[in-house]
Amino acid sequence: MATNKDYAIGIDLGTSNSCVGVVRNGRVEIIADERGSRLTPSFVAFTEDERLIGESAKLQRTENPANTVYEVKRLIGRKFSDEAVQNKLPHWPYRVVNASGNPKICVQYLEEEKFFTPEEISAMVLSKMKEIAQIFLGCEVRKAVITVPAYFTDSQRQATIDAGTIAGLEVLKILNEPTAAAIAYGEDTIVAYETNILVFDFGGGTFDVAVLKMKKENYEVKSVEGNSQLGGGDIDCRVGKFLINSRREQGWMYLMK
Repeated sequence: MATNKDYAIGIDLGTSNSCVGVVRNGRVEIIADERGSRLTPSFVAFTEDERLIGESAKLQRTENPANTVYEVKRLIGRKFSDEAVQNKLPHWPYRVVNASGNPKICVQYLEEEKFFTPEEISAMVLSKMKEIAQIFLGCEVRKAVITVPAYFTDSQRQATIDAGTIAGLEVLKILNEPTAAAIAYGEDTIVAYETNILVFDFGGGTFDVAVLKMKKENYEVKSVEGNSQLGGGDIDCRVGKFLINSRREQGWMYLMK
């Protein structure tokens, strides 16, 4: 693989999906994977003879749920005792164990019981994004900027950097997701006067709201708020529970008749 270029890629490491982009010839290009999709599921699955990442891993969710790992972003940089972790444990089909106060994911892989940290699982997803970029660019990629929710703590940000390091990437910067959205807006829009921008970032597992003051290429984050337990996945879960409960109630009414 050629190494004459030294690109830095941008990675949106999402709860449900991830994507990767690069700036070439003054333009931002969001890179498609081997399926032609610009979104790659943030899933890692383990089987008796291989490890799968992305769409192929997501397909394992129904037939191999105990060994299909997702939503690791909700674990990274947190303690096992964290209330957010404890609230999610009953909803994941895979095992999460307490390892000296830190969460570890337990799966069956290559016919053995294996334990992985959230950083290691995230690194596998980041490696996939790196691979997608390298195939597209035709050269090795060693540097990256990774986005995180605006309300991520220092430990969550450091854990994300650690995941990048495990994936063989030098993490140049950890960028807040709403700030990244504002920058993208500024790239496509001429902002001649000082403007306040409200950014809503509603993802698969997290919800961010940020107010930014923006003028030309200058961005100042004035305020951020978010909810790490509110995303599209949570809505799916609530709708599913509602339908199940409704069905049960209809069943009881039928029996009573």
